[in-house]
Amino acid sequence: MESERESFNLSGPLHLTYVLWDNAYHRMSVAACLVQGVYILERDRQENREGSNALAPPWWTFFHFQLLRPLVDDVDSSIFGAIYEFRPSASQSNDTLYRSPRYVIAFRGTLTKSHSVSRDIELDIHFIKQGLHQTSRSEIAIQAVRNTVATVGDSNVWLAGHSLGSAMAMLTGKTLAKNGIFIESFLFNPPFVSAPIERIKDERVKHGIRLAGSVITAGLTIAMQAKKPKDISVDPFAALAAWVPGLFVNPSDHICSEYIGYFEHRRKMDEIGAGVIERLATQNSLGGLLMSVFGKESEPLHLIPSASLTVNVTPSRDFKEAHGIHQWWKPDLRLEHKLYNYK
Repeated sequence: MESERESFNLSGPLHLTYVLWDNAYHRMSVAACLVQGVYILERDRQENREGSNALAPPWWTFFHFQLLRPLVDDVDSSIFGAIYEFRPSASQSNDTLYRSPRYVIAFRGTLTKSHSVSRDIELDIHFIKQGLHQTSRSEIAIQAVRNTVATVGDSNVWLAGHSLGSAMAMLTGKTLAKNGIFIESFLFNPPFVSAPIERIKDERVKHGIRLAGSVITAGLTIAMQAKKPKDISVDPFAALAAWVPGLFVNPSDHICSEYIGYFEHRRKMDEIGAGVIERLATQNSLGGLLMSVFGKESEPLHLIPSASLTVNVTPSRDFKEAHGIHQWWKPDLRLEHKLYNYK
């Protein structure tokens, strides 16, 4: 049976008939719809919907994109990503097309359907254990982006993802940024591995907990560096600072809301003269440090130096709505935006 949430005509941004590519809301909405297109590609596969019965194509054709190819997981054969090419019609020409991408590579998040849920949850666990970079799905994703960038250049490519898919996009973006390739990225509801401190209402208590966490993390980092000498003149975190991905979070979504406190706490630590402590703490996680003690390789994927943070403060009815991809193309959103640059 056709799901209303899967149909573009029933739940897509039909109001967005003319895209201004220099408009932040338009860019965000299009990127979110292309991610939704990946979700529905996999749902079409699961439900054997083909041809005119397929629900996925309108999610990209409405904005004049074509599907170049899906990205398929090598373990369960599920579609987890897609490469789209932008092909505007001659009549669509406007002064903002120079801000449009030529290609968008998008990744879906976890689907709670029997056909793909076990593999998706396995990858969720890898993310929590800071081992997503060791999975075959991440290798497929990174190689697809590398090949696309090698063909058309990084300025012509967008990355987009939601939930687990935004973690995949973040891993890909960070990997390329380490080599000086900075891709414009739209990361919707990116997961942040942490206790839900942001849900604490008392600001003093919240700041106190974060301060204690920073001191402990910085202390462990110094101890680890003492045991394993490194060239402290090289700051690998600073090397990523020029990459400024777009993060789109909802304060009612505990999976991603910690990014709000993560960046704000860093700013406050600078204000009180504790920036040195926070610079050590902000690029490490307690979990990752403890894993290093036991000789296990880990990549604190969720920790990034810079970001353009967009917060949807529109009230959400429940967690499902707060974490959902659909919120990002609704009209009349109440959004707050802050830019954080690592120094």
